[in-house]
This record gives sequence, C-alpha cells and structure tokens, in this order.
Amino acid sequence: MLRLSDARIDGFIAEDVPYIDLTCAVLGVGDEPGEMAYFTREDCVLAGANVVRRIMGKLGCDVVEARRDGDRVSAGEEFFVVRGVAADLHAAWKVCLNVFDHLSAVATKTRAMVDAAHAANPRCEVLTTRKSMPGAKDLLTEAVMAGGAFPHRLGLSETVLVFDHHLTFFGGFDAFVEQLPAIKGRCIEKKLFVEADAERARVLARVGVDGIQVDKVPVAELAPLVQELRAIDPRVTLIAAGGVNPQNAGAYAATGVDGLATTAPFAAKPLDMSVRMSRL
Repeated sequence: MLRLSDARIDGFIAEDVPYIDLTCAVLGVGDEPGEMAYFTREDCVLAGANVVRRIMGKLGCDVVEARRDGDRVSAGEEFFVVRGVAADLHAAWKVCLNVFDHLSAVATKTRAMVDAAHAANPRCEVLTTRKSMPGAKDLLTEAVMAGGAFPHRLGLSETVLVFDHHLTFFGGFDAFVEQLPAIKGRCIEKKLFVEADAERARVLARVGVDGIQVDKVPVAELAPLVQELRAIDPRVTLIAAGGVNPQNAGAYAATGVDGLATTAPFAAKPLDMSVRMSRL
C-alpha cells in the first residue's frame, strides 16, 4: 500500500474545502444525516480506494461498503458507500470523485497493457516511467500498481540508468565503454543499465552491462535483435522503450524483452463516475 502522510491527505481536502462548505451552511442542511454511493458508468479497474478511505476518515464519514484497489468494476456498479452528515459528505464528494475517476482511468489503461503483455509473454512486465505529472507521482504510482504494473524508476536516486545526455559530459560512448569496469566497480549495490539504439546495444551486451533499455526500435527489428543480444549474454536484462502503448504492448512483449517502459497510462482520460446521495 502506498504510504501517504496525514499532511498530504489534509492537503487534498483543503484544496477543495479551504474553510467551510458555504452552500450547506446557507441552506442549513449541514447536520442532516445521509448516505453517499460512488458508481461508475464505465467498466474499469478501480484505483484510489485506499486514498479515499483516508480522506473519508479525516472528514468523519463512515465507510459502509468498499471495493478494493485493483478490482474490476462493471458499468453501473456502486463501488464505495459512506455515511455521515451532509456537510461532511459534500466535503468528501468531489475530492474523492476526482481521485477515483483519474486514478481508475490510469489503472484501467495500465491493466489493458499488462494483460496484453502477459498474454504474449508472461515474463514481461509493464514499467511506468517517471514522466508523470509533477506533484502527483504518489497517486499515479498507486494507480499503475493497482493496474498490475510496476514503477520503472521513481526518481534519480533509485537506479543507475545511463542516457546519451550523460555520455555528452563523459566524453562519448567509446570512453564510457573503455571505462566500464571502473564504473561497474562503483555500482556496488545497483545494476548498471544503459539506454541505447540497436548498434550500441550489441556493444553493451558484449562488454557486460547488467541491462539495456532499447529505445525506439520497431517491433519487427526488435525481435531478431533480442535473440542476438541473448546469444551474446543470456543474463542481460532487456527493456523496450519509446512509443509503447496499449495497441502494441503485446507485440513488443512477444519480442522476448523482460519489460516495457511506458508513459502511456499517465495520459488516460478520466472515467465517467458519479455519486448518489440519499437522506437517512
């Protein structure tokens, strides 16, 4: 489960309700007891339930029924039901709906890619990159994991991944290859990955890097390249990156790579979800 601080949860609430719900106050209905049920108009994979449960607790709403993150929910189905007074229900309404429809959209798109990849190659995982909306990495990580994927790289402190930009300051690719033994000697607890095109990937497999992120190589060219790289070094980890999406995830997975690095789930269109409220 994603770890979110109380301050983060409080921030979600304060963004929508900085002081009071003025409408409930003007109407004088804030203390009326009621029930609120979230439902979806589209089939989806649910995400955000853990976050919403925390928000509801902060706002004094009692969770009556709740589906879990990662559950498949059918169109028309109620998936989260709470009770409380009208002011608290209205304070929770939109912030929780926004969490549900945005994160569930990401989880649903992620699950489609995971299912396609696993159908073609059960040993190939979908890995989402760090190209996410600033300030939302924690929520998006929760969503992609609910959809069955893993974060490719949560930040620069997590993994060693050499890009062409690094080599610009290092003296070029040839200098990097020449000094690779010394570089690997400094990666005591980490694997050394390098992003490369097909030509450089062959060189990197021969010199013993731990993993290669093969960038923007079409599926038709990638399949024979994977076989070639495996023949050079059967232990090398291979990740396909660049343009991987729900339409081609299965084809890329079928090439025999170990993982698909993608940003596609982050662009998922929010789902059509809503709530029903009733007075108790």
